Amino acid sequence: MMIMKPFTQNVIAIIQAIPEGCVMTYGQVAEQAGSRRGARQVVRILHSLSRIHKLPWHRVVNAKGEIALTDEESRYMQMLYLANEGIVVSEEGRIDLEKYRYHPHQDQETTL
Repeated sequence: MMIMKPFTQNVIAIIQAIPEGCVMTYGQVAEQAGSRRGARQVVRILHSLSRIHKLPWHRVVNAKGEIALTDEESRYMQMLYLANEGIVVSEEGRIDLEKYRYHPHQDQETTL
């Protein structure tokens, strides 16, 4: 069994908690997980652990609200998965963060 660092465990938990129809940025996930500058680590965690932990990897985008994947097939799949959840994705792969960004703590506070 692999022992994970707390940051990795936090990243996995945060990504698993992103609701359908919402996105978060790599940097936002990193900051929530305890490392403001850990966006690249989030990318690595997604790349290596998404399948094992059944992460909704498609709900994580870059800081500009863009799909960061360059592989055509993966990029297409991410756009398709997001569209299937009701998220409007432009032909350039851009998402309106004002509309679709998930704010875990803010969203919980407004429902209390």
